[in-house]
Amino acid sequence: MGAFFVTGIAVDGFEKAFTGFASLQLRPARLISDFVSDRGIGAALLNATAVGLTGLALILIAKVQLSGATFAAILTMMGFALFGKTPVNILPIIFGVYLAGKLVGKTFSEYLIIALFGTALGPVVSMVTVEMGLTGLSAVAVGTGAGIATGFILPAIAVSVLHFHQGYSLYNIGLTCGFFALFGAAFLRAGGYEFQGLMLWDTDNSAVLVYMIPVLSVILIATGVFSAGKNSWKDLLAIQKHSGRLPSDFMDLESMGGALINAGLMGLFGSAYIFVIGGDFNGPTIGGLLTIIGFGAFGTHLKNSWPVVVGVIVAALIFGKPLSAPGVLLAAIFCTTLGPIAGAFGILAGFIAGFIHLVLVHQTGSWQGGMNLYNNGFAGGLTATLMVSTIAWYRSKNSGFK
Repeated sequence: MGAFFVTGIAVDGFEKAFTGFASLQLRPARLISDFVSDRGIGAALLNATAVGLTGLALILIAKVQLSGATFAAILTMMGFALFGKTPVNILPIIFGVYLAGKLVGKTFSEYLIIALFGTALGPVVSMVTVEMGLTGLSAVAVGTGAGIATGFILPAIAVSVLHFHQGYSLYNIGLTCGFFALFGAAFLRAGGYEFQGLMLWDTDNSAVLVYMIPVLSVILIATGVFSAGKNSWKDLLAIQKHSGRLPSDFMDLESMGGALINAGLMGLFGSAYIFVIGGDFNGPTIGGLLTIIGFGAFGTHLKNSWPVVVGVIVAALIFGKPLSAPGVLLAAIFCTTLGPIAGAFGILAGFIAGFIHLVLVHQTGSWQGGMNLYNNGFAGGLTATLMVSTIAWYRSKNSGFK
């Protein structure tokens, strides 16, 4: 986080970075709102720092120990703070989750992961505040109230939808938030509101953004090797043998060192993929890479990811979609949510899941009005539900499907 802060100031200067950061708090945040394109690298990195510190502070307040889940949550929050999350739009949702816990007698630590990942619905707060014609304190009050109400409902949905895909989609809260946003968007459309498409996508490919993830990845790998010593590579190989099905905390199952090396490798290979296809390094793609790095400690590894990514690539080529197009590029990064399907059921199942994922993800964004930042998590959860239910049915009929 410190590196993000210092880099942001160094790139754009103190005044420009902070002015841009302040203005981001009242900007539209629905998909796709690249904060780098909107207010510059400095503002985006300061926003990511602030969102990350918010998540870290909550972990410390709740007295939750570092784990694969919290590592993934913090990096995901910081990643999406480059294209959608801000301190202003996530805090009402977190408070709503806290209130839900109080109502049912749960401690905040029990709902912490839901609160952190549930910030995917931050755009709900921003949309109500700045996009629906409200002004002044009334806009802030209604937007904040909408965020609190959203957070209040999330825990009930999150517990239920996990049963849909049985843990075979890592971004469970993505399906949760998509499910909520689907209903929210339907009611808004019924009331006459028309969602305007957003597409802010930076194409400058600043050297800072190009080399940010490779440098971070090398640091993570070096830290993992240093912390685990001679056992680090053995632990890394052991991680590749896990299916990744939720909950797969690689820090607990193997070691922190092995998990950090795995996370770093995910970042390097993800960056290499973007280089090879000529994709853009901007807020959304850096956010995606930070997310897969985070889940490199909580379910994602190279062995269970590549079949799904290949499925996305083949689907894009068959349907004539450029691999560097924003939707396809993000799908290739975030489809790793379906890694557990390949890890549990094999390469072919993973490939099919990736293929279906690309087809579906191009539809789900419009369904939910871009209010759920984890749109790939929404599509991934639906894909996993289809795949797992079909496989379970065939197996129950003794069809010999393996």
